[in-house]
Amino acid sequence: MSNQFHLQPLLDLAQTRTDDAARRLGELVAAERDVAQKLQMLEDYRHEYNERFIEAARGGLSPDAWRNYGAFIAKLDEAILAQRRVLEQSRTQTTLGQQQWLAQRNKLKAFDTLSQRHQAGIARSEARQEQKMADEHAARRGLASFDGDGTAND
Repeated sequence: MSNQFHLQPLLDLAQTRTDDAARRLGELVAAERDVAQKLQMLEDYRHEYNERFIEAARGGLSPDAWRNYGAFIAKLDEAILAQRRVLEQSRTQTTLGQQQWLAQRNKLKAFDTLSQRHQAGIARSEARQEQKMADEHAARRGLASFDGDGTAND
């Protein structure tokens, strides 16, 4: 049995790809978090602006101010809808990134298992070789303690 794991290049490649997939997944998670924060900021601002509109309406608004408030709230609603779509796309990308990372990790685990089996086989082979040598040495010592006619030398 060769001491070198013949699939080592594939194990190394799987490790590199797993590391790359993990890095990419981290980037996707961070991007999703940023998109979600932007959405939350828009929703908070819309709520705050709507509260201002209600307060202003209680005090009386001119038709132009009423239109301006309404138009701005409509623009905020459009921005919120657009940001929700971006968040949904980001979540989809994160899910795909998780699936890619899991697939790469599973490949790495498979190659690592093969490598461990290879190393265990080498260890067993070396242990058998050492035992064989010890047995041969013991047998030679045992033969050396007897003289030529089969009687023990004392």
